[in-house]
Amino acid sequence: MRSLWAILLAVAAGGAQAALTDVTLDNGMRVIVQEDHRAPVMVSQVWYRAGSVDEFNGTTGVAHVLEHMMFKGTKDVPAGEFSKRIAAAGGRENAFTSRDHTAYFQQMQKDRLELAMKLEADRMANLVISDESFAKEIQVVMEERRLRTDDQPQAVVYERLMATAYQTHPYRRPIIGWMDDLQHMSAQDARDWYARWYAPNNATLVVAGDVKADEVVALAKKYFGPLAAKPLPVRKPQAEVEQVGDKRIVVKAPAKVPYLLMAWHAPVLRDWQNDTEPYALQILAGVLSGNDSARLQQSLVKTQQVAVNASAGYDSVARGPGMFLIDATPSPGKSVGEVEAAIRAEIARLQKDGISEEELARVKAQVIAADVYQRDSLFYQAMQLGEYVTAGLSPEALARRVDKLRAVTAGQVREAARKWLVDDRLSVATLDPQPMQAQAPRAAMPGVRHVN
Repeated sequence: MRSLWAILLAVAAGGAQAALTDVTLDNGMRVIVQEDHRAPVMVSQVWYRAGSVDEFNGTTGVAHVLEHMMFKGTKDVPAGEFSKRIAAAGGRENAFTSRDHTAYFQQMQKDRLELAMKLEADRMANLVISDESFAKEIQVVMEERRLRTDDQPQAVVYERLMATAYQTHPYRRPIIGWMDDLQHMSAQDARDWYARWYAPNNATLVVAGDVKADEVVALAKKYFGPLAAKPLPVRKPQAEVEQVGDKRIVVKAPAKVPYLLMAWHAPVLRDWQNDTEPYALQILAGVLSGNDSARLQQSLVKTQQVAVNASAGYDSVARGPGMFLIDATPSPGKSVGEVEAAIRAEIARLQKDGISEEELARVKAQVIAADVYQRDSLFYQAMQLGEYVTAGLSPEALARRVDKLRAVTAGQVREAARKWLVDDRLSVATLDPQPMQAQAPRAAMPGVRHVN
């Protein structure tokens, strides 16, 4: 082993001390095991540090396309057989692609872990991508884009706003890819992506559940250990240029009601021990949104009745830059402009007056409860570990997140709002609803099932 260490972390999993083991195999593959013995089940996930952020212009969407192709078979496991074998063993499996990573998972009885590892190791090294299977699957992906983006006006608004808010960073490109790129993508593009990024030294295996760490590591050595590491492309820094002035776009799309989406550039966790702003921004999102007592819901929806819904969102974990988002749908008879003015008024009030200690305590309790509740699920225990380590953060950063959230002060929340929710960091998109036209139903495409 090149490195082997284990730490005991206090994790909110039935109030018990859960052992976490973090191991790196000789070929560079990382193995993380979160023991949780409440039920005789486990979840196994393989995370590749390759997402849409790593794509080149002209091949957007290839990370997601390759996710689909990973189910099309190897020399020893024919197309469709992977899923059949997992189902026959009483398990379920799927995959998801994001900006930062692509991950594959199985949820099964604990004694079926070896089957999952054997199959995953096989397709890590031996995937077969034929021109024929690619030609069929790319049609599935294009239909998925139509269903989940082109036919969903709010999804179109989000896609166009990201392409506007990010001027240089690859986050400006949609995960599923631009339709023109999908139409011109070839099987060789997928083969090149697979050859470039699918290697043990670019992957992390996360296993959570009723397992013993030493047995998991032994299986990882058996199945993944023999796979050779590959030279990985050098990843150059891709910092977003500083925004100067706000940006605005109007998106015209068939829809029944208008819609507003506002996005501010914001930091993410880099140095989890010393960073404070990402934790303050997470609490700030809870102040504005998340329950009936939150400010946007109270002011815009209940009191002023200018919106039928309004919410805020922020994710502190990412390989690239972050965004703080607020979206809202105007009430009948109200305009997008009136909703934006109401949102700005709430932000200005928060920046001026801050929040009380009572409100801070209530929001912290809600944010932390949601965090702890997620960790009560085996799947999300593994998900959070995979997200953190793929973004370059340590498992300890995840274990200490609740402590960091508890330490946020009311002053830090107000200062985060003052510093980051300003026009020079803001991009705004409004949906201008166009007449809805009846469309002839399209034939169903098999295979549109993977999570994104």
